[in-house]
Amino acid sequence: MIVAERVTDAARGFIQRVRISTSAWLYPVGAAILLIALPFVFRLDGHAHAEWLQFFGRFHPVLLHLPIGLIVLLPVLEIAGAKRPALREAADLVLRAALALAMPTLALGYMLAYGAGDTGTTVTRHMWGANVLCIGLILCVFVRPAWAAGRQRLAYPTLLTVTLLTLTWTSHQGGSITHGSGYLTHYMPSGLRPIFGADSAESVSPDSFYARHIHPVLDAKCVSCHGASMVKGNLRLDTYDHLMRGGQDGAVVMPGKPENSMLLARVTLPSGDKHFMPAEGRTPLTSDEINWIRAWIRAGATPTAISVPGVRVIEDHPEPPPQPVGDYSQLLPEIRAMQNGVGAKLVPVSANPSDGLILRTADVASSFGDAQLAAFQKFAPYIVEAELARTAITDGGFDTLQKFTHLRALHLEGTSITGIGLAKLNALTQLTYINLSGTKVNAQSVTALKAMPHLRHVYLFNTAAQSDESSAKDLQ
Repeated sequence: MIVAERVTDAARGFIQRVRISTSAWLYPVGAAILLIALPFVFRLDGHAHAEWLQFFGRFHPVLLHLPIGLIVLLPVLEIAGAKRPALREAADLVLRAALALAMPTLALGYMLAYGAGDTGTTVTRHMWGANVLCIGLILCVFVRPAWAAGRQRLAYPTLLTVTLLTLTWTSHQGGSITHGSGYLTHYMPSGLRPIFGADSAESVSPDSFYARHIHPVLDAKCVSCHGASMVKGNLRLDTYDHLMRGGQDGAVVMPGKPENSMLLARVTLPSGDKHFMPAEGRTPLTSDEINWIRAWIRAGATPTAISVPGVRVIEDHPEPPPQPVGDYSQLLPEIRAMQNGVGAKLVPVSANPSDGLILRTADVASSFGDAQLAAFQKFAPYIVEAELARTAITDGGFDTLQKFTHLRALHLEGTSITGIGLAKLNALTQLTYINLSGTKVNAQSVTALKAMPHLRHVYLFNTAAQSDESSAKDLQ
């Protein structure tokens, strides 16, 4: 009878311990289920959501380094704690603090991706890596007391090792989102590149206009949001094939039709337009870059053409450093009055007067002719860029322009000049850019440009000189 009672008590105690153990597992298992379910409940569908999500989500990069530092510190404390028990006690606090910081970091990261409509393989990997990392930390917190008490010696070290490996992999995915997928392999020795799959199998000719002028622009200013790491609008611009494939709104490049190409339309919108690209305050494309894209699309948008009609970039001669202009401080009252009035305007390049002035005529283009240009002769030594596109300027304007001794960029596209008098610009030793597109120049008149040693960017599309290869070669 006594034996039966002892067996019954032992069984009751075992059942009770099992119940306690089972109930204790409910918390980490429940948390893990919620983390795994999160991407399915709030699916990254490529569409932007509430702006407040993006507002809070942008604190993700601010917070994420705190849990990373604590997680990296954790194994150091655990190992050192073998000789100094106080460090083991600190390790427990560090582990719990890492978990307490990792959870809001995960939430902010998810808000950033979901709010901005980010998608892509790397974004998905980064998200799942963060989920697994948090689950690993939860399990570490759960099993560590038993390990510290001398029981379950393998569970905690194993979980901690897996968590550290997950942290490394997830951090790499996050770094790829920020810096691009080729950030670690860009300068990798050639012998290692095949091992890590860093070689590209694209059919783009390395000396093509696309490879030398279009892809570098897209890579520098667009791929951070439209690459393998992040695919906004389901549009990737990191390879020629992806570029031509388009995004969720269809093709963005229409070969031969720059006016119908969404890519060109987006980068030429007013900067305040909500559809302007690059978005989120990133550096906009320059006039040169936009002209290259326009000319490349007009020429058929091929990945192999070495040149496109109407564009010549003389790359063998490095652009000279800009020469400072004189101090125009004594003219500031007139310049400021001009900016507040109606008519052409002079705009300082920067707060430093030696950087010069830009002449802008867009608001009065149709009524701005040779006489109006001549009125700016007193400012001539300080003007470094003249925006005269679609004005009433004629060949007679070269008499004034030759006095702009520090002129670096000259926009004459869409004017009625024929090119007679272009030779007068030979004295402008700082001139590196001239746009004559849509004018009446021909192959003979543009030969005068070859005497300008520093001229690097010449635009002639939609002119009689556009298709004349001999004149183009002369310019080089």
